[in-house]
Amino acid sequence: MAARAINKLFVGNLPWTIGNRELKAYFSEFGHVVSATVVFDRNTGMSRGYGFVLFSTQGGYDSVTNRHNHILEGNILSVQPAGN
Repeated sequence: MAARAINKLFVGNLPWTIGNRELKAYFSEFGHVVSATVVFDRNTGMSRGYGFVLFSTQGGYDSVTNRHNHILEGNILSVQPAGN
């Protein structure tokens, strides 16, 4: 049986200076983060401006989605449930 990522979020409008470590640090304030991955362009190595965060619990996921604004280094993040 495949694991379902029901506590996974899409995070858009990331500043280009944010890497996996910074993304995880920000969202860890809301609950235990299993993984935080920023998507990078293979050719340039630059951030593509979005990533994914997976929480170990529904509580952490809910804490993030119940908050209206998330701001990281001046950017208002777009946070939405991630499809598999």
